[in-house]
Amino acid sequence: MKFLTLSILSTVSLLILSGCGGITPQPKEKVIIDSSLPVVTLTQKGIISDMNSVAFEWKSIKDARVEGIYVYKRSPEDENQKELKFYDTIENRFKTHYVDNNVKPDTRYTYAFKAFSKDAEAKQSRSYDLNTLPVLQSVAWIHSVSGMPRSAKLLWRPHINERVESYIIERRALEAKEWEQLATLHGRLHAEYIDSDLDDNHVYLYRIRVKTFDNILSTPSEIVKAVTKPLPKTVTHITASKNLPKEIKISWVDTTQKDFYRYYLYRSDDVDGSYELIAKLFNNHYTDKIDEDGKAYFYRVSVVDKDGLESEYEKTTVMGMTLSRPQTPTLVEAKLLGNAIEIAWKDDDPRVVSYIVKRTYKTGWFDAKTKEFSGIKEHRFIDKDIHPDATYNYIVYSVDKNSIRSNPSVEVSIKTPESNEIIKAPKQQTKEVVNTKPEQPTNDDQADVITPVENLELNEI
Repeated sequence: MKFLTLSILSTVSLLILSGCGGITPQPKEKVIIDSSLPVVTLTQKGIISDMNSVAFEWKSIKDARVEGIYVYKRSPEDENQKELKFYDTIENRFKTHYVDNNVKPDTRYTYAFKAFSKDAEAKQSRSYDLNTLPVLQSVAWIHSVSGMPRSAKLLWRPHINERVESYIIERRALEAKEWEQLATLHGRLHAEYIDSDLDDNHVYLYRIRVKTFDNILSTPSEIVKAVTKPLPKTVTHITASKNLPKEIKISWVDTTQKDFYRYYLYRSDDVDGSYELIAKLFNNHYTDKIDEDGKAYFYRVSVVDKDGLESEYEKTTVMGMTLSRPQTPTLVEAKLLGNAIEIAWKDDDPRVVSYIVKRTYKTGWFDAKTKEFSGIKEHRFIDKDIHPDATYNYIVYSVDKNSIRSNPSVEVSIKTPESNEIIKAPKQQTKEVVNTKPEQPTNDDQADVITPVENLELNEI
C-alpha cells in the first residue's frame, strides 16, 4: 500500500514539473512597463511579404535582462479593434528573425513587437502595416489544338517564376460543371500536353494551374476549348447483285472524305447478325466469289480516314445473292419401248439451255453403275443401251448457260424383262411420271391413277 501511494505521488510530481517546463510565456494581465528595456526595432529591410507567409528581421538585443519578445498581430477580421492582439512568443532574446505562415494571399495585416524581462515589459514597437502578395498567376499564354483524332493538344509558354515546380492540367466537358484534374507535369520548362482517349467530335475545356516548390497553387489560367475530330461520313447508295453465277458484286458511291484512306467491307449471313470484315479496299467496288448457288449475304461498308477513324456503318445494309439454280424439270412419262427406255419431262424456265440425264444401272443388290448423258436439247431421252432383267433409275437436271444445274428431279425406276421378252416386244407399256407432290385422282373411274416417283416401278406386263 505504501509503495502504491509513493508511485502515485511520484507520477503527479513529474506531471507538474513537466507542465511547468512547457508553458510559453505570455503577457500578464497587469502590465509593468520598464522604459529602460530596449524597444524592438526592425532593420531597414526588415519585412518580406510572400503569398502565404511574412518574415521579419530586427536589430539584435544585447540587454541581458530581456528573456524574449512578444508578437502582436491584427488580421482583417479584427479591423474593428484598435488594439493589436497578442499572437506569439519568441523565447530567446538572441533571435532576430520571425516568420508567420498563417496568412492569406493579397491580405492586409498589422504587426507589433515588445521585449519582455522576468518581471516587466518594454514599450511596444511601432506598428507595421503590410500586404501579402497576391496569388501566383498561372501561365500567361495557353493554346489548344483541335481536330485531332480522339485527342487534344495543349501548348503554353513556360512560367517565368523560377519557383514553379509543376503544372496541373484540368479539364471538363462542355456540358459538365466540375473540373477534373488530368495530370501533373513536373518541371517548369514543360510546355505541352496531349490528352487522349477522347470522344469523337466532342468539345472539351482546359485550364492550367502552376504549383511552386513550397506548395503555392496559382490561380487558373485562361480557359481554352478543343474539339476532337469527327468520324468520317458513311457511304451511301450501296448496291449488290442478285443474278451473277457464283459471285456477288458490291458497289457504292465514292466518299468525298478529304483524308480518305480506305474502305472496310463487312459481310453477314443475317441482316442483324454478326458482321465479319472480309476486305480492305481502296476502290468503291468488290466481287465476292462464292461457290454456292442462290446464296444470300448482307453487306455493310465503312470509311476509314488517315488517322484510323472509322465511320458508322450499321445504318446502311444491302443484300446480295448469287444466281439461283434453274428450275427443276418435272418428269411426266417413262416407258419401255422394246429394247429401249424413253423418259419425258417438262419445265417453264427460260434460262434452261440443256438437260442432263443421270442413269443408275443395277444388275444385283450391290452391283450398280452410274452414267450421265449431257447436252440434251429436247424434253425427252431414249436410252437404247439397256440389258434384260436389270433395273434402271433415271434423274434429270436442267442446265443454264452458266453451266449451273438444277436440283435433281424425282427419280424414276424401270425394270427390264428377260431377254426374249425384250426382243419380242409385243406392245409398249407406258406410265406417267410426276413430281413428289402427286395430283389428286378424278372422280372418273376410268381415269389413270398417278403414282409418286418413289413408289413407281414400271414393268412390262
